[in-house]
Amino acid sequence: MIIIFSVLTVDQIIKILVKTHMYLHDCYRITDWFYIYFTENNGMAFGMEIVGKLFLTTFRIAAVIVIAYYMHKMIKKNVKTGYIVCLSFILAGAAGNILDSVFYGEIFSESSHMAIANFVPFGQGYSSLLHGKVVDMFYFPLIDTYWPSWIPFVGGEHFIFFSPIFNFADASISCGIITLLLFYRSYLNTEKKETEKNSKQK
Repeated sequence: MIIIFSVLTVDQIIKILVKTHMYLHDCYRITDWFYIYFTENNGMAFGMEIVGKLFLTTFRIAAVIVIAYYMHKMIKKNVKTGYIVCLSFILAGAAGNILDSVFYGEIFSESSHMAIANFVPFGQGYSSLLHGKVVDMFYFPLIDTYWPSWIPFVGGEHFIFFSPIFNFADASISCGIITLLLFYRSYLNTEKKETEKNSKQK
């Protein structure tokens, strides 16, 4: 619970500070490879947009419920603390982006290139419930260069390595998933086998 609360708190503080102090697409250079770049998106992690907003928000809520139930089950099984920590980061990150999607449209005025968002009375925001935009701000163009002219098709074109803009919640989800795959794959395999066994018994 401490991890979930901490991630949610940090995530929302960063998002609210960015949204209420920056114009849309404002950019602050921290280093050559790290920028605070305010953008908003209707889609998934790292700004991807694949399906409709309402479907995505509903899916996120359902996913958080499933993850929370699974984590509760794992805690009862007394699995390793590290495994629960990974699940907590994933759950907290998903919940953080859900808060944006569910409530931000109701409580903030719209961000634009000419207007900085402000808190507004509930229901007087830029959109309706479940249709809020997710706030992103971390931009790490680790390599910003051009393809050599001799490379077919892309020669001379601008190339940026790691161009997605993301938020603290996205980073929490990614760290949780990567750590699970690196150090706790055996638990995932065990759960898969148990699920298949229970399905066959039914």
